[in-house]
Amino acid sequence: MIVLHISTRLIVGGSQENTILSCEGQSRLGHAVHLAFGPQFGPEGSMIDRIDRFNSRTDHPIRTHHLAHLVREVAPLTDRRALGELADLIRRIEPDIVHTHSSKAGILGRIAASRIARKRPPERPLGIVHTIHGPPFMPIVGSPAARLRTRLENTLYTLAERYAAGHCHALVSVADAMTEQFLARRIGHAAQYTTVRSGMEIAPYFAPLARTERVTLRQSLSIPTDATVLITVARLAPHKGHDDILDAIADDLRADARLHLLWVGDGAWRRRLEERLDSLGIRERVTLTGLVQPDAVPGFVRASDILIHPSSREGLPRTVVQGMLAGLGVIAYDADGTREVCIDGETGRLVPVGDVGALREAIRWMAADDDRRTRLGTAARERWREAFTSEKMVAELETVYARALEASRRSRS
Repeated sequence: MIVLHISTRLIVGGSQENTILSCEGQSRLGHAVHLAFGPQFGPEGSMIDRIDRFNSRTDHPIRTHHLAHLVREVAPLTDRRALGELADLIRRIEPDIVHTHSSKAGILGRIAASRIARKRPPERPLGIVHTIHGPPFMPIVGSPAARLRTRLENTLYTLAERYAAGHCHALVSVADAMTEQFLARRIGHAAQYTTVRSGMEIAPYFAPLARTERVTLRQSLSIPTDATVLITVARLAPHKGHDDILDAIADDLRADARLHLLWVGDGAWRRRLEERLDSLGIRERVTLTGLVQPDAVPGFVRASDILIHPSSREGLPRTVVQGMLAGLGVIAYDADGTREVCIDGETGRLVPVGDVGALREAIRWMAADDDRRTRLGTAARERWREAFTSEKMVAELETVYARALEASRRSRS
């Protein structure tokens, strides 16, 4: 089978990791796998090196295609050209499955694939699949002008997603919450949706970390070896909640030398956040790693004690699952699909979005007792150890693809 994945950008991020692991797993199954994406830029880095490393070790390489006009921003003329690029690519490689990811690539990719599919004979079906990695709709907040602008943008996204859903055969959600939100906006129909959890390489989170390794890693980051380390793995971006962490525990960080923040990731808000750390007088209590490759993240997580993820918009956050697989105490905002893994009092602490007081209480509660952290971390680890493997994700996508091909065949008969 020939499979073409399309993603807007191949930056370092959860949906991109999901996509590349899907490509790798499908290549191992013997499929001819192609991956198309737009220009790479910005502080989020690139995952192209990961593909190059995989290709150097396999007889079934992932073939990559750079599309010059597939950009993230809405730009009608550029988008029209990207649509042409996608159609030309689909005609050239003649895939059996077109699988799109992210909003822009998802909309343009499904439209281009649908046009090609209509021209194929019934015996040569083209299955079209789209994965919803997270909600494209923004919360209505801010000034009246900002609220109006967001409402307009959400309306445009909704209309575009409704149109694109009519041009595909299957919709994959990484969380049940995504299906519920899209159906509530009358995007697609229930029979199109399947939940497939975002797979990951779980072994590095289970591997034991010797005390000497833990000490060495902390020392390399200038973190006291006996500190209680609160880690956040996320882009330094507005909705990821770094400000909420500071609002919640800046006083605690000044008062308790045992507490230390470890922020893994980079992004457009880095300078702004560093300036805020300086103004709060806690710069030496927070370590920012900058951009790191995904294969380095497990070490940082296992060298920590508590994972905090106060993000206000998520599909189903991979970092929350990774913290649980490493046996950490986990605290997260109750955003979108997060509650499907972070069950308050059973596998972690779940906090209402934006409730800084509740976030402060949860951090203090978790930091005060090693035993309760261990109890929650162990329970979460055992509960989710099989649910998020990349192998399980790839196997479930095979079933989705078979359904999509059958739906395409029926629509042409």
